[in-house]
Amino acid sequence: MALSGRPTACALGTPLEVGVPFFVRRTWYVSVRLAWFVSCVLCSLQLVACSREPRTDSRERVLGIDDFGDTIRMARPAARIVSLNPTTTEILFTLGAGPRLVGRTQYDLWPDSARFVPDLGPGIRPNVEAVIGARPDLVLLYASEDNRAAARRMREAGISTAAFKVDSIAEFDRLTRLLGRLVGDSARGALVADTVMHTLDSVRAATRGLRRVTVVIPTWYEPIIVIGGGSYLSELVTIAGGRNLYDSMPSPSPTVAFEDIVRLNPEFLLVGPERAARLRTLAKWRTLPAVREGRLLVFDTARVLRPAVRLGEGAVSLVRLLHPETIR
Repeated sequence: MALSGRPTACALGTPLEVGVPFFVRRTWYVSVRLAWFVSCVLCSLQLVACSREPRTDSRERVLGIDDFGDTIRMARPAARIVSLNPTTTEILFTLGAGPRLVGRTQYDLWPDSARFVPDLGPGIRPNVEAVIGARPDLVLLYASEDNRAAARRMREAGISTAAFKVDSIAEFDRLTRLLGRLVGDSARGALVADTVMHTLDSVRAATRGLRRVTVVIPTWYEPIIVIGGGSYLSELVTIAGGRNLYDSMPSPSPTVAFEDIVRLNPEFLLVGPERAARLRTLAKWRTLPAVREGRLLVFDTARVLRPAVRLGEGAVSLVRLLHPETIR
């Protein structure tokens, strides 16, 4: 017969037999009650332990907005990534997510380990079939209008896709933190961004009292395209103690007239190695005092021409060109 609040023998799967001595039955009941109590305690502990384990939520979460204005949704941190944007590739390797890359562009060559990632071709109008064939759960594109159709097709294939175009230092900072979230390491993303920003702040402080030397940064010659105030490179020049004479133009790369450059008469032209060699062969450009008098400053394109994790190194390298007297 069952007692209130106590387990019965039948309930525990062991019926009592008639005629069993009382002390045997008494011992048996004590053992059963002890076993029942221990079982309850173990179940409680198991429930507590389970409640402390991280829950896996298969529902997608909103992690940010890309530069096409599209919402980035993912259910879990990206494990297989195709990065068709050299800037995002460099940041991902710095975040420690390089082993997750399953595709890149032909221009993603830094760090050296990026060369071991499969080359999926161009970053503009990419081969969508090749990208889908890499089975990524995240694709990162360059936010060019030419890539909108590819982004749409990849989303239709069920792949999380985001496009970015980094023109300013603030945009680099935002992107690095966002990529940290996408790979499940927000702390690492914040650390990388903060480290770069700290280096830039240190260079800015070191050049604060220096005279601002004037520069023009041509990137193309027919038509003439220069770096404007909307570019991170113009910001780097300012941080390094210079002044881009086209910093008042909001575009990152405005088109200007040669006569306007002559009128502004910059102290220096800041160019990459290939551009410098080309400028010296053009008769029109040799009429410009900065070219004629050999005031071409050749910057390190590996450090300066990409708004990624080497922005701090780029600022230091520009100080060496604009203010060599400050470097010991």
